[in-house]
Amino acid sequence: MEQHNGRITTHVLDTSKGVPAAGIRIELYFIERTGAEAGSIKVTEMLTNADGRLDQPMLADGKLQTGEYELLFHVHPYFAQSNRNDPPSCLWTAVPIRFAVSDATSHYHIPLLIAPGGYSTYRGS
Repeated sequence: MEQHNGRITTHVLDTSKGVPAAGIRIELYFIERTGAEAGSIKVTEMLTNADGRLDQPMLADGKLQTGEYELLFHVHPYFAQSNRNDPPSCLWTAVPIRFAVSDATSHYHIPLLIAPGGYSTYRGS
């Protein structure tokens, strides 16, 4: 696959509290397909900072390729830590978001809005 100068970024907001979600571990996988079979190749993993963002892109510097990717947000530890005195019954342990990169020169910003009972995402800018 041809490589270009696009990038993948993300951030996480805790919509139950209206704050950035700090300390969430996020893994990025490239989904490799051979016929009907698919396998995941781990590209990197990072932690969100105090602003719920990453200190650098998940993928950049000419490494973004066209194809399918998955961001895996490990949210259970965040909810367990941030609600020590009043643990919510958080349904989510990890949130996977699969998306297609069709233009390896573009910026793919994939945020996660998370709460103990629901989540959403969108393509940001």
